[in-house]
Amino acid sequence: MVTYESLIHRKDRLAIVGLGYVGLPLAVAMSRHFDVVGYDLKVERIAELQTGLDKTLEVSREELAQVKVQYTSNPEDLDSCRFLIVAVPTPIDQYRIPDLNPLKSASQTVGRHLSKGSCVVYESTVYPGATEEVCIPILEKASGLLMGCDFTVGYSPERINPGDRQHRLESIVKIVSGSNTETTHMLSRVYGQVVAAGIHPASSIKVAEAAKVIENTQRDLNIALMNELSMIFDRMHIDTREVLEASGTKWNFLRFTPGLVGGHCIGVDPYYLTFKAESSGYHPEMILAGRRINDNMGKYIAERTVKLLIEEGRQVRGSSVAILGVTFKEDVPDIRNTRVVDIIHELEDYGVRVRVHDPLADARESLAYLGIQLEKLESLSGVDAVIVAVIHTFYKQMGIEKIAGLCANATPLVVDVKGGFNPTDDKRNKMRYWRL
Repeated sequence: MVTYESLIHRKDRLAIVGLGYVGLPLAVAMSRHFDVVGYDLKVERIAELQTGLDKTLEVSREELAQVKVQYTSNPEDLDSCRFLIVAVPTPIDQYRIPDLNPLKSASQTVGRHLSKGSCVVYESTVYPGATEEVCIPILEKASGLLMGCDFTVGYSPERINPGDRQHRLESIVKIVSGSNTETTHMLSRVYGQVVAAGIHPASSIKVAEAAKVIENTQRDLNIALMNELSMIFDRMHIDTREVLEASGTKWNFLRFTPGLVGGHCIGVDPYYLTFKAESSGYHPEMILAGRRINDNMGKYIAERTVKLLIEEGRQVRGSSVAILGVTFKEDVPDIRNTRVVDIIHELEDYGVRVRVHDPLADARESLAYLGIQLEKLESLSGVDAVIVAVIHTFYKQMGIEKIAGLCANATPLVVDVKGGFNPTDDKRNKMRYWRL
């Protein structure tokens, strides 16, 4: 059976299956202590990493150059690995139902190359029970081995926050749980090599799965409350940010802010929990209510922009609106699950010509996956309004006055979705400024 000692002395190899924003930082960190194979089925992703580049921007060229990882898209290379960590995406489909196909596919791949005495650890976010109900049967069928006798399984939910330079893998407490006590202990020691913040052993895999899925559900609900408050305060002509600043002076006030909720975690994980709850016979009301609010924020922002155009005496149909930022989050290049598209599509339904810029998004990916043609910033001048949808550092450095300068009108119209700017009264008097 694979052990911490066999890994640390490099008698056994460790594999990371899935080299996205979760898997790659883990592979880099683990390679400082263990013999690591980094597997991803995307040939282009492996080629990119082999050149020392990470397009997700989670790992720098310097960090990649300092470690030794065998990057491969050949599943046969997993034959030599006995500790395998699966870190693949777990999205939802168009009906907001959990899509476990990537997880099932990864389990089949791992199962086909699983040897006796191995340990398979899952980091992908799932609903409670998925590891034991979905993944283990696939591993057993593909390998012909029996879990508990021939191999063990663990679960250690990822807690990566894309683009966050402060809260990194090593500084976030790691939850671990195994199919038996020995496996939990081994996971604690293996992850303990790279996570300085500490390890929290969970009593069962289901507890660890549930802990992960409610982390983002809780955050989703808090943001939904802020979004609802922003809509209420807007009707009252009260600045939401000023209200939050005032409320934040109390020691126990939770500092959440309104905004779009996209990405792979907050906008997705709650649906994993609600799916399992409904399959268990319980209809979750509060969680789904929060989801409805957050899923509709793009439509609300677009409608508010249209009303502002009308208030400024501008023709809506045929007008031109610049959207700054299309990724799902500031300072990350990832466009998957971005909710900026909701603003774009709603404006287009009003006959508005939408023009989009993003300093980090890949233009080819944006066109291929979103159907959005990115433009150069200088080509956006002369628009009727600007929506700062994603507050990249690039736009912060650009400043609110230059952003407003993209408008052709004497009184520029700027919609600051995240409230990334706080213009002085003097600057506000020179433009029509609105934020959530």
